[in-house]
Amino acid sequence: MGSVCEVRLYAADEQRAQVQADAAQSEVRRLEKIYSRYLDDSVTTRINRSAGDARGIEVDEETAGLFDYAQAAWEQSEGLFDITSGVLRRVWDFKAARIPAQSEIDNTLQLIGWDKLSWQRPHLVLPRAGMELDFGGYVKEYAADRAAQACRDVGAHHGFVELGGDISLIGPHPDGAPWEVGVRNPRNLEVAIAQIALTSGGIASSGDYERFFERDGKRYCHILNPLTGWPVSSLAGVSVVAEQCLIAGTATTIAMLKGATEGPEWLAELGLRHMHIDTKGKVSGNLATR
Repeated sequence: MGSVCEVRLYAADEQRAQVQADAAQSEVRRLEKIYSRYLDDSVTTRINRSAGDARGIEVDEETAGLFDYAQAAWEQSEGLFDITSGVLRRVWDFKAARIPAQSEIDNTLQLIGWDKLSWQRPHLVLPRAGMELDFGGYVKEYAADRAAQACRDVGAHHGFVELGGDISLIGPHPDGAPWEVGVRNPRNLEVAIAQIALTSGGIASSGDYERFFERDGKRYCHILNPLTGWPVSSLAGVSVVAEQCLIAGTATTIAMLKGATEGPEWLAELGLRHMHIDTKGKVSGNLATR
């Protein structure tokens, strides 16, 4: 998953703990093999190679479910959550700290838009050569949920799975006490800006601090608006608690894209527990912290 991952468990003995940990790791590795865009034989790669072919491609049931979810998120976010937008990485090079020309962005935007493709389960057509789908915006959170369930399936009751900061709870401590989850300060990543007590569900965070560069006092981060092609700029970070890590992760991304005013209002309308940090460091939201 391209990030630091952890499984923390309580078990009666080391052998059972190993079985449970192995179940989580196997599930994460299975999903990475299927959905990584870096592997030549992944489902993602096969889908993207079909771009421009009117015959399209048929996908398996699990992938179809992820497409259905992506379509629902695209609709509910008014086009802001769009798994066709990964092509923007062709013009935004955060390692080189390069700001692309508007003409480059405009050309790339022609390849973006869930509404441009044809999805009739289980058949998918990417009509334009050069279009791509990228599961990176939500498969990590999905994998956290699946790995937590894999642990439960082999007898785990207490613990959590963390994939790159996104957490899915297996269950509370054996005495029922919650796990204390730290939320990083977007401007000082070694310091927790809040502690969230959780016994179930999932928590995910998104922000402008993971991949970015600064130019003339302005921060350009990796969260790119698929409608404009430009990075978000009004929120430093968002954390959401939900019944599933997948939902929490999608909500954080959409809130970041909606911005400092509309993002928190949208989360509140959905009834999601959340906190957000603006670019000046002000923390707000309805998520109780410690």
